[in-house]
Amino acid sequence: MRREPAKPNHLLRYRLVDGIAILTLNNSGRRNALSTEMLSALKEHLERIKDDSAVRVVVLRAEGPVFSSGHDLRELHAAGDKDNARIFALCTEVMEAIRLLPQPVIAQVHGLATAAGCQLVASCDIAIASEEATFATPGVKIGLFCTTPGVALARAVPPKKAMEMLLTGMPISAREALQHGLVSRVVPAEELEERCMELAHQVATASSHVVAIGKRAFYQQLELDRPAAYEVAQRVMLQNLQSYDAKEGIEAFLDKREPKWKDI
Repeated sequence: MRREPAKPNHLLRYRLVDGIAILTLNNSGRRNALSTEMLSALKEHLERIKDDSAVRVVVLRAEGPVFSSGHDLRELHAAGDKDNARIFALCTEVMEAIRLLPQPVIAQVHGLATAAGCQLVASCDIAIASEEATFATPGVKIGLFCTTPGVALARAVPPKKAMEMLLTGMPISAREALQHGLVSRVVPAEELEERCMELAHQVATASSHVVAIGKRAFYQQLELDRPAAYEVAQRVMLQNLQSYDAKEGIEAFLDKREPKWKDI
């Protein structure tokens, strides 16, 4: 179903280009902090995107020198316990919305991604970083351990590296982030947008129905032990094989032609 994008928000820009939804964090003056307003805008757009058949891939990017500095500390400091509980719950909802979104989400990271900003990168399906990008979970330095960012971080990098980042708060470079699996690719700064869009266009050529099946199953099996993971994977492969796009894709391959997906 085609849905209209969420209403314009000065903190978050949206545009759709060739099936690629580009979400741009647009509050550089506040280092693209994940305030309640920013998180609410992200949640609203993600909820609309999930049911929009025109969107095949999502690119998450930011304006200004910082990708995202994480939670708005002024907001947390001024709020009471109940409000802060709502802020943390909203942040979790946004991170989970990315994971549960049928469409793949690519983070385009050009600068510092820290605390919940690092969590945002870790929550995306793919992350492409500029050589100048850095990543950190520095909450321990101000007495607020990055516990919720650590959930996504520990599922993206090995536990000991995650604990080093969480316990020291020291930033890691894009190259180190690549080495430990926090990002998928590192490219020169001047090529970041072009390379990210190239990848997004490549992903967009696949059947969105099949991609949604695969993404959902990938995260489902990831939390299971190996035998249970194979049970899930086998069941999904069988269901996938019975779909129109699988039959069309296999026939197109055998006929040496381009497939015509049902959703295009």
